[in-house]
Amino acid sequence: MDTKMNALPGGNETILIVDDHETIWDFLIEALQKLGYSVLLAENGLDAVEIYEANPSEIDLVLLDMIMPKQGGHQTFFRIRAIDPKAKILLSSGFVSEAEVHDLLNQGACGFLPKPHRLPTVAKAIREVLDTGRIAG
Repeated sequence: MDTKMNALPGGNETILIVDDHETIWDFLIEALQKLGYSVLLAENGLDAVEIYEANPSEIDLVLLDMIMPKQGGHQTFFRIRAIDPKAKILLSSGFVSEAEVHDLLNQGACGFLPKPHRLPTVAKAIREVLDTGRIAG
């Protein structure tokens, strides 16, 4: 496993994971920390906005699930963008309409990662967004 991890791009930035599924955040936190990132967790959109508001200059990227209780990804995206118009937000979901994704991509989201997550795809997408501001393609 560790030799595979070494082949993946990593970094030392801070990533806020916003997801309501424990199995997903456990996997992502462990994998991203092994790649060198600092990871914060929000279990819903309301927590994500609170955490972002408290640490706006410290969060380099938000990995935002679109479907969550309390406040979904769509509303969370706009609330984080209201705090920081330059926030790098990468969308993620297993079940979301293409129209909703395209709307947020048009509003400045950095890209979309379908679930289930595959670590090489996630690692490359995160590095690409941190380096260039969006996923190519």
